[in-house]
Amino acid sequence: MSSFGGRQEVNDYGKKETRSAVDRHELYVQRFAFPPFQTYARFTGAPLKVHKITNPWRSPSGSLPALKTQNEGVISDTQQIITHFRKQKFNADYDLSALQGADTLAFVSLMHRKLLPMLIHTFWVDGKNYVEHTRKWYAEAIPFPLNFFLPGRMQKRQLERLQTACGENWQDNEEELEKQLYQEGCECLTLLSQRLGRKKFFFGDSPASLDVSVFSLLAGLLQARLPSGKFQQHLRSLPNLCNFCTSILSLYFPWDGGEFPAALAKPNSFSAGDGSDTEEETHKRRNQFLSVLVALVAMVGYAFLTGIVSIQKQVPRHAEPHAITLDDVEEEEEEE
Repeated sequence: MSSFGGRQEVNDYGKKETRSAVDRHELYVQRFAFPPFQTYARFTGAPLKVHKITNPWRSPSGSLPALKTQNEGVISDTQQIITHFRKQKFNADYDLSALQGADTLAFVSLMHRKLLPMLIHTFWVDGKNYVEHTRKWYAEAIPFPLNFFLPGRMQKRQLERLQTACGENWQDNEEELEKQLYQEGCECLTLLSQRLGRKKFFFGDSPASLDVSVFSLLAGLLQARLPSGKFQQHLRSLPNLCNFCTSILSLYFPWDGGEFPAALAKPNSFSAGDGSDTEEETHKRRNQFLSVLVALVAMVGYAFLTGIVSIQKQVPRHAEPHAITLDDVEEEEEEE
């Protein structure tokens, strides 16, 4: 396996992580749970320097993900980023047979048709989950004032993906659609569980690209605290898939102090071992302070413009000057 010729840098929401690396690339990513390309890099040993950012406009393309390379410009497509890793000789499927490669393509296609639409519905369409979990997390992770409109824009993009998968009339009967998506999603999870069996990974003792796809889709669902968790409960009823995700978390994502990524846990649900403030908590307090300050300035400005509050300067009576008349002057002269 050859090495890169410089250093790679990955940017993501959350705390900063730096690794020794050998390729001069900067990868700006947005994570809901675990980006497939970051998981792929961990599995293959591709060296990365990870920058976790909260403002997607800081990326070279103004959107996420974006991989800035030396020879290929900026790469924004997830699959193209993985292809770039493979060109650098970091190939998770190098030891797979032709039959295993065919199984990989079949299961990845199955997940995109059956599992992904249900995940989109769970996090972005279900009213309770979107308001109390998805939008709430992004609103806290994205800096002010972007957190007011970016979550809505992201939801619109996910709804367009669901429309592509289910057809233009998918909203005509949402209750029937949810039943269909749930049934197909559960069938897909059951098939994945049967394929995994008692093995550590899908093709033995080493992870491959199929493990990347499965883990990237299921880890967020497994760890999220959803108010409406019917589909999540079905996943938790399959212990081998749950063990598969938790094993990868401990082996390839050893977060400091046992801390899970912020995308998976609610604020304050896990704390660092030393009790010190994390960067995310600092940004959160700063954003809260700025929000209160902007609201206060707006209220005061409105009060002055509408005349509710006004400032009048009143001169004290004892300081009022005494008017001198001509009669006063004559009286003073007579006294002299």
